[in-house]
Amino acid sequence: MALAADVKSRVIGEYRVHRQDTGSPEVQIAVLSQRIAELTEHFKTHKKDHHSRRGLLAMVARRRRLLKYLKGKSPERYQALIQKLGIRR
Repeated sequence: MALAADVKSRVIGEYRVHRQDTGSPEVQIAVLSQRIAELTEHFKTHKKDHHSRRGLLAMVARRRRLLKYLKGKSPERYQALIQKLGIRR
C-alpha cells in the first residue's frame, strides 16, 4: 500500500530541509510515519491481514533505525522532528 502521490508530495514539502530535498532523514521518517498511520487504520477493519502486518513491523523498525541515526547526528533536529510528528520517544 503506497502513499498517494499528492499525500507524499505534501509530506515531503512539509518536512524537507532544502528546496530539492527528498532523502534527508526527516523526510524519510515523515513518509514512513504517514505510511504507518495509514496501515494502522487498515488493520482496524482487516484484523487478519498478517502479511501486511509483517510489512508494518519492517517499516516501524526502519523508522526506529532512522531516528537513532538522526539522534546521533543531530540531537536538536531529532527533538524538533519528534515534536512535530508527535512520536513519543
